[in-house]
Amino acid sequence: METRWFLSKIQDDFRGGKINLEKTHRLLEKLDIRCSYIHVKNIFKDNDKLKQGRITIEEFRAIYRIIAHREEIIEIFNAYSENRKILSEYNLVQFLIQEQYTVEMSQTIAFEIIQKYEPIEEVRKARQMSFEGFTRYMDSSECLLFKNECRKVYQDMTHPLNDYFISSSHNTYLVSGQLVGPSDLWGYVSALVKGCRCLEIDCWDGAQHEPVVYHGYTLTSKLLFKTVIQAIHKYAFMTSDYPVVLSLENHCSPAQQEVMADILQTTFGESLLSDMLDDFPDTLPSPEALKFKVLVKNKKIGTLKETRERKGSNKHGLVEEWEEEMADLEEEEEEEEELKESEIFESVLGDSQDKETGVQKPSGVMLFKKKKIRKLKISLALSDLVIYTKAEKFRNFQHSRLYQQFNESNSIGETRARKLSKLRVHEFIFHTRKFITRIYPKATRADSSNFNPQEFWNIGCQMVALNFQTPGLPMDLQNGKFLDNGGSGYILKPHFLRDSKSDFNPSNIKESMPVTLTIRLISGIQLPLSHSSSNKGDTLVIIEVFGVPNDQMKQQTRVIKKNAFSPRWNETFTFIIHVPELALIRFVVESQGLIAGNEFLGQYTLPLLCMNKGYRRVPLLSRMGESLEPASLFVYVWYIR
Repeated sequence: METRWFLSKIQDDFRGGKINLEKTHRLLEKLDIRCSYIHVKNIFKDNDKLKQGRITIEEFRAIYRIIAHREEIIEIFNAYSENRKILSEYNLVQFLIQEQYTVEMSQTIAFEIIQKYEPIEEVRKARQMSFEGFTRYMDSSECLLFKNECRKVYQDMTHPLNDYFISSSHNTYLVSGQLVGPSDLWGYVSALVKGCRCLEIDCWDGAQHEPVVYHGYTLTSKLLFKTVIQAIHKYAFMTSDYPVVLSLENHCSPAQQEVMADILQTTFGESLLSDMLDDFPDTLPSPEALKFKVLVKNKKIGTLKETRERKGSNKHGLVEEWEEEMADLEEEEEEEEELKESEIFESVLGDSQDKETGVQKPSGVMLFKKKKIRKLKISLALSDLVIYTKAEKFRNFQHSRLYQQFNESNSIGETRARKLSKLRVHEFIFHTRKFITRIYPKATRADSSNFNPQEFWNIGCQMVALNFQTPGLPMDLQNGKFLDNGGSGYILKPHFLRDSKSDFNPSNIKESMPVTLTIRLISGIQLPLSHSSSNKGDTLVIIEVFGVPNDQMKQQTRVIKKNAFSPRWNETFTFIIHVPELALIRFVVESQGLIAGNEFLGQYTLPLLCMNKGYRRVPLLSRMGESLEPASLFVYVWYIR
């Protein structure tokens, strides 16, 4: 029956005799067999017996079987088929319950799978499944590792903004280095398409009263502010309906700030949030309440009440002065000194501690460091567009606890944030429960390299801003984490990073419900070829866990020699994960290189709790995050909590 079906599908293509490589590739695709041209080329070469670049119908059949009839899939099929030829509807139900952990299983679901994937009509009509149908089902999106439920927004989106991790980029306008190279609209477009919800815009005075965007005091090229805002307007809600925050690094004169305010209002119109949603708020609104809204993050003069009172009035030429402490280049290095001072300060205060947070209560004794104050002129027109995302310089946790308002957010450089996370972890987590905290790369990263964002997600920082243009591990973690919740760019923080009664410390986990994760790495499917080999690459896989320090670990397979087309590992790995809510799992495929080191071939990263159980396919992505389909890994996943 299968032979009859197969010949009926292909014989017309052989009426003129033999077929060449291009036609072979097209015919495989016509048969719904996804295949990489380069692998087909190598297999074609091996099966073209006369070496004339053309093959017979029998040679094509041999190629088809090599690609479509994978041994590991045949083994699973035979385990559930009573006659090793056909799966009944009942057999398929058993497979889905026992192996795929399908919870709400019914005959209807099995029937729908048969109707969708079984290509042989008489088998389909008999409500059965041949191996041809089974292999197409196993290669479908229904058997991917990533849970379908996580592909849509499923989390509660009615919490205040500070309860979410928010996908954030740093110097979004740059597409290469920080000191030289182009500023490009593509930086904004590609970030928004990836679900980024917080964009950074460095604004400077330009010619003809037109503010420009570039990395100040460097040789990066300039973009018109107006053009940047138009591009953001076009793509803002293409991937996600939830609010976009424009983080303005504002170096403009008051006159050009007014121009900026005008551009923002005329371009975004009703989408621009320029007033409070409630009359007397004391908490931030939710992503749900701010759907399709654009928020401006900038310095702000006065209160929200004063802003509302000025609504509709003419603000042309109105300028206020803003005072702030100067940030000098040595500030990050001075952080240790500041921390030592605060320790002296605590010893002077003795036991005057807040029971709820462990934060010191001031009791009249204070040590101050003298800092230079700079005065900035702020246009009232721009200031009044800042509602829930007022940029406020971070001084210390005590100051924030006493004086910081709910709508004020801080940006902290990675070096200072790292030190604080080690020395003041409870205060840091208390701070991120209440206030949006943005972490950005240190200035010395002139090559636009990134830090590992996981250490700051572990302490609840909402906006961990990365250089989106730079591929590598940090961006793999970023892209993997924000696959969750429909790729909306907002992920609800775990309860222990939101609950004021929690004493969570990522470096000292006291109570946990650990997950035991078991991954059997079965095989590779048409893996990407290394630059230095044919389809005979020496391949290996590394499985890494990222999360709290105690959960970080990696394990790797043995090397399979000279096979990138269908390497079989059949190796099982077990991981004990104490804080599953923060854990990401990363699969990396490499080609072994004894002289120059291993070569990266592809990777895939996703949250542990977004993993399906059972036999699953792991689709590989390139270094730049692009799909390498059909290149994938075939795994069996099991975990219990």
